[in-house]
Amino acid sequence: MSVELKRAAAAAAVDHVEPGMRLGIGTGSTADEFTRLLGDRVAGGLDIIGVPTSEKTAELARGLGIPLSTLDETPELDLTVDGADELDRDLQLIKGGGGALLREKIVAATSARMIVIADDSKLVDTLGRFPLPIEVVPFGLAATRNAIAAMAGALGLAGEIELRGGDAPFLTDGGHYILDASFGRIPQAKALADGLSDIPGVVEHGLFIGLASKALIAGADGINVVGA
Repeated sequence: MSVELKRAAAAAAVDHVEPGMRLGIGTGSTADEFTRLLGDRVAGGLDIIGVPTSEKTAELARGLGIPLSTLDETPELDLTVDGADELDRDLQLIKGGGGALLREKIVAATSARMIVIADDSKLVDTLGRFPLPIEVVPFGLAATRNAIAAMAGALGLAGEIELRGGDAPFLTDGGHYILDASFGRIPQAKALADGLSDIPGVVEHGLFIGLASKALIAGADGINVVGA
């Protein structure tokens, strides 16, 4: 995704931000463009409060002078703007490529609306081209991975389930590991999401279903809006 398309999607989302909003601020390269543009608006007098979805986003936002809060202080949000690794036209998403899926999902779930920003290469007919991130506790990793494989197999899914970082595992902001599951096409995303949530050791998964209200997709012909 070119920087120009990232910025175009981000700019379209900034237009949905209104004075006084309590705003969830996403994580990732496209969300970073939104944060930078939001910082410009704040510098120009826009009055908002932001709740970042990662320590990285918090650091960027602070440097831009964006006023920040936490979900403990501000437990109900008006809008979250975030990117996606993949989405379909039913606004089902795969997120977690940047490793912030747990906080991203918590923030999105507390928001009245979630707007997704992406380029048109992220829009797919069926989820699964992008490996599915699954956040897990380090304890019992092998057992958890086996349970994930068995549950996915019952849904007709198979593929490599790799520990992100390998011998030097990637650690999330919450101190967890991430397994990246290359299942390929996921025709039953809701069933997979439910099955993953039932596995002890799985903290959260990167399937975001029923959370996004709109997607702003940047392409060569402009912004395509998916959803209401």
